[in-house]
Amino acid sequence: MFALGALGLCLAYLLYCLATIPYNGGLVVEPTASALLIQAENDKTFATRGVFKGDKLAASDLPPDLVHAIIAIEDRRFYDHNGIDLKGLTRAIVRNASGGSAREGGSTITQQLVRMLYLSQERTLKRKTQEAMLAIWLEAHLSKEEILTTYLNTAYFGAGVYGADAAAKRYFGKPAKELTLSESAMLAGLVRAPSQLAPHRNLNGAQGRAALVLEAMAETGAITREQADEATAHPAVLRIPDDTPAGANYFVDLVSSDAKRLIGAGPSDAVARTTLDLNLQNLAESVVARRVDGEGAAKGVSQAALIALAPDGAILAMLGGRDYNESQFNRTIQAKRQAGSLFKLFVYLTALRNGARPDSMMIDRPTQIGEWEPENYGGRYRGPVTLRTAFANSINTVAAQLGEAVGIPAVIETAKGLGIQSDLPNVPSLALGSAEVTLLELTRAYAAIAFDAEKIDAYTIRSITSRDQTLYTRPQTPLPPQRNAAARAGMLELLSSVMREGTGKRARVSGFVGGKTGTTQENRDAWFIGFTQEMIAGVWVGNDDNTPTKNVTGGDLPASIWRDFMIQAGRMRTNSGQSVAIPRDRRGTTMTMGAAPIANDATALRGAANVIDTATLELNGRTIRLLGVEGTNSSRAIRDFERVLRHREIECTPSGEAGAYRCRLQGKDLSELVLFNGGGRAGPDATADLLAAEEQARSARVGIWRR
Repeated sequence: MFALGALGLCLAYLLYCLATIPYNGGLVVEPTASALLIQAENDKTFATRGVFKGDKLAASDLPPDLVHAIIAIEDRRFYDHNGIDLKGLTRAIVRNASGGSAREGGSTITQQLVRMLYLSQERTLKRKTQEAMLAIWLEAHLSKEEILTTYLNTAYFGAGVYGADAAAKRYFGKPAKELTLSESAMLAGLVRAPSQLAPHRNLNGAQGRAALVLEAMAETGAITREQADEATAHPAVLRIPDDTPAGANYFVDLVSSDAKRLIGAGPSDAVARTTLDLNLQNLAESVVARRVDGEGAAKGVSQAALIALAPDGAILAMLGGRDYNESQFNRTIQAKRQAGSLFKLFVYLTALRNGARPDSMMIDRPTQIGEWEPENYGGRYRGPVTLRTAFANSINTVAAQLGEAVGIPAVIETAKGLGIQSDLPNVPSLALGSAEVTLLELTRAYAAIAFDAEKIDAYTIRSITSRDQTLYTRPQTPLPPQRNAAARAGMLELLSSVMREGTGKRARVSGFVGGKTGTTQENRDAWFIGFTQEMIAGVWVGNDDNTPTKNVTGGDLPASIWRDFMIQAGRMRTNSGQSVAIPRDRRGTTMTMGAAPIANDATALRGAANVIDTATLELNGRTIRLLGVEGTNSSRAIRDFERVLRHREIECTPSGEAGAYRCRLQGKDLSELVLFNGGGRAGPDATADLLAAEEQARSARVGIWRR
């Protein structure tokens, strides 16, 4: 009687569990944007935004190594049970107890899949009972291959990714079908503790767990002992994009926004091929950092921004501020500041379109327009001057008179036609740049004149693809030229006079160039925009809180930054389209060299290096010399160089010269870093790119060239 009662209770409980199965339970995947892989101009992937979604794998797509790894570590009797495996559970308990860790799973793969699809993660008798019932039901309705395929498409592998294909792309940069044995073992090891073992945060832990998976595979005969030993000796490492160059995150934010505008949220992972030139980006960061770090405090400047455009509007480099980690506010596209004398371009161009010429005469004299009395910088007046002289020397009274003569509404129309989108008030002071605009707006407008286009639209993305399907390609349509060729020619003459004889002389470089300085009241903003035949760049310096600088003008710090950038950029972007890598060092450190025995071994070396002096390193017990560098003697320089290396891994390859190596740290060439920061002189074996780096240091007067 008691037995019947107990049996009745058990049946009642089973019916209760069956009736209360929460079929809407299981994994809750938060909606996230699909992954966007961002490639630079040279097709190198340098950043990722969003979360990898991956493809759903069919049974025929499952990598055999991954299948064997999952079964070996999670459910060795997968093909023998009907959903629950008491024998396997007992073995797992014994092995885990003896090993002191969770070496082997207790639940079957089918039970785990049931939890993912239907049930919560709570640990109760009711949930375990429902899990067993659903596992048996699932085995009766699906084949083993279907269960395994669904499991691998559903499992969570950490870093926000679900499914084996998404995990393979997130951690190893490849689809699941291309996984190696060691990579398959690592992924199989993650499903037990994906958050704890996610290799992007705990690579050592993930590799240790993978070794246990390989051991289990050898025990089950899925692989040989030799294969297990080989894979354990060469564990999987991450093959994900390098850390985004710090300053490039401003550009990456803009790309993410542009991609969403062009293709929407995107149902799957996509690749955006962008306009960014990583070498120019690194150069922009280095030049701005060195100038602002070196002169900023003394001149009351704490922030700077730089943008460089190709003639068609492609953004080649963008630096939205000094430190992205400190502030994600992009000062090239979000900061609206008074334009100052940069706005005079629109005043003079309007006058030229109305028949004025560069040699037309004006009177530089005290001027009053209504209650407004503009003053010249320095308070002096020159009397009769040509428009060329007035523009080159940024004479305020002449610009104000021209604005009144042509009419401020006409000036506004000119500015809007060249791409200025910010509000422009119809007031006389607009002629001197009282309106607030962005650096990108102004640079685009100057680019239209420089490269003979009616209007130039800046852009970041050349194409977007997903799963071998092209989602977007930027149209290759010719830009309509300026409608008034004579006015444009006159404007180019005025812009070149600024560099020859006016306020932009400090920015002068070889070849045909033009540009304009801009300075606002109390020196709160200082600008310089200039161009060569191949590129245009705009620079702004100031302070986020709008406090005045210490008498900084556009012809001062901004012009120096522009010149430093353009000189080296011109060498990098050769006629062949190839760029020379420029090291990104934020301090402009001084480097030295001393005597040391030099290794003549021609073997490539990798590891953390000890600094003997700034041109000589000890690596893996060998002493090697950096190609093309002759250093100086300074203990401070050695300490600076040690801080640059910070015991991080470098890779050195023989250069072809006896004992000389080209060494790289995260893509940065150490020989270039030394010479670019004035840490030594170029040696007899210096290559063209090293000589160019030394010349840049000379022109910037950094390190040993500081006088």
